[in-house]
Amino acid sequence: MAVWLAQWLGPLLLVSLWGLLAPASLLRRLGEHIQQFQESSAQGLGLSLGPGAAALPKVGWLEQLLDPFNVSDRRSFLQRYWVNDQHWVGQDGPIFLHLGGEGSLGPGSVMRGHPAALAPAWGALVISLEHRFYGLSIPAGGLEMAQLRFLSSRLALADVVSARLALSRLFNISSSSPWICFGGSYAGSLAAWARLKFPHLIFASVASSAPVRAVLDFSEYNDVVSRSLMSTAIGGSLEIVLHSLGQKCLSFSRAETVAQLRSTEPQLSGVGDRQWLYQTCTEFGFYVTCENPRCPFSQLPALPSQLDLCEQVFGLSALSVAQAVAQTNSYYGGQTPGANKVLFVNGDTDPWHVLSVTQALGSSESTLLIRTGSHCLDMAPERPSDSPSLRLGRQNIFQQLQTWLKLAKESQIKGEV
Repeated sequence: MAVWLAQWLGPLLLVSLWGLLAPASLLRRLGEHIQQFQESSAQGLGLSLGPGAAALPKVGWLEQLLDPFNVSDRRSFLQRYWVNDQHWVGQDGPIFLHLGGEGSLGPGSVMRGHPAALAPAWGALVISLEHRFYGLSIPAGGLEMAQLRFLSSRLALADVVSARLALSRLFNISSSSPWICFGGSYAGSLAAWARLKFPHLIFASVASSAPVRAVLDFSEYNDVVSRSLMSTAIGGSLEIVLHSLGQKCLSFSRAETVAQLRSTEPQLSGVGDRQWLYQTCTEFGFYVTCENPRCPFSQLPALPSQLDLCEQVFGLSALSVAQAVAQTNSYYGGQTPGANKVLFVNGDTDPWHVLSVTQALGSSESTLLIRTGSHCLDMAPERPSDSPSLRLGRQNIFQQLQTWLKLAKESQIKGEV
């Protein structure tokens, strides 16, 4: 048990170390590890996408406006999506929409983990939507500053709306079919915000490990890491963890990091360092610091050093970053978003849970905190070694979906939209 949990805690701790000179990679690196873990886990369970697979997901492209908020700007780009229709009962069935975040999306996004694992119970159509400016969904012009101004969570949500309407027409989906959003990490925040801003289009959302509160100085990150290091239930010290992973501590050259982040060459697979740094500089912050005496890492740079990256790479001042973080919380509501039919799922050993919603704010805004759970753990494929708390958590997610879809069915019968 401790070794398996260390597989999840290890990247969490390594993320803190990566923060030495590359704060933009924190959330994104962990997301990449989760994707790799899902791939390897699925292969171990026999879920192959090779010639012997029962059904292959379909890939498609949507033409999206580069700036949907400017009616005079007709420039567009192609956004990639994946579809798994092997369990779909037809046009009246529910749609499970898996939102992409700060990296590319592959076929596994509709074949493994949830929402794919939940689709058979309700005959759902599973669709995943790659985030603009990540993976293969990069507009012409690449990652130059003139283009990056069209990269934001608000524009990503506009893409969700456009995709929801276009895909409904494309697959002849009934107007009464409920669309439920899923997402993990930053994409979990997008799932919650999609329901918050567009409740007439998104029936409900499951937001896993969603850091909905933007914060400039994320010192709380290492507070959670420190507590986790002292817990034998999740593998003990940093040295049990690194040994089990067969890895050593990492070091980065500041100059090399800045040079890499200044590169405008798109990364067509995996992660998007430059893009995600831009989003932290213009929306979220999330800069991990270690100035508290209780912090287990003594070498993390202070906040001014973190903010220097925004200046060095994009020419954005520390003041503009602070203002952007405040504007994000004002627009979305921080940890009190006020959305209904949203289930916030978190693990108590995940440092990002302190920026999510962990206490129910009303009868229709539910929360689930999984004991010894790490980042997006509920989204991974089921394994025989899953802890009892994780199994119970997945049961709770299933029951919440059951409640929502029962409400949707009642609305369909009544003829309500």
